Amino acid sequence: MSPDKLIYQANQIATFFRSKPHAEGVAGLADHINKFWEPRMRRQFFEMIADGAKGFDVLVLEAAPAIKRPPPAEVPPGAAEARPSSSHH
Repeated sequence: MSPDKLIYQANQIATFFRSKPHAEGVAGLADHINKFWEPRMRRQFFEMIADGAKGFDVLVLEAAPAIKRPPPAEVPPGAAEARPSSSHH
């Protein structure tokens, strides 16, 4: 997904949850993303935050610690064999 679209979607969710009391809004936003965003989107979200992406609503950033980090992307079959061995003989 394009970074702009991901930021837009996250901010749209924040706009909805802004009508709630602050703590409830932060928790609700994180819960919504945990339930409805696939791992690939959440992985991209955390990569963007780590890279200092601009444009996220402050409520999104406050909710980030409560958003579940997905496992690392799976290595495609055969890719592991292509890596050089790190064992020293």
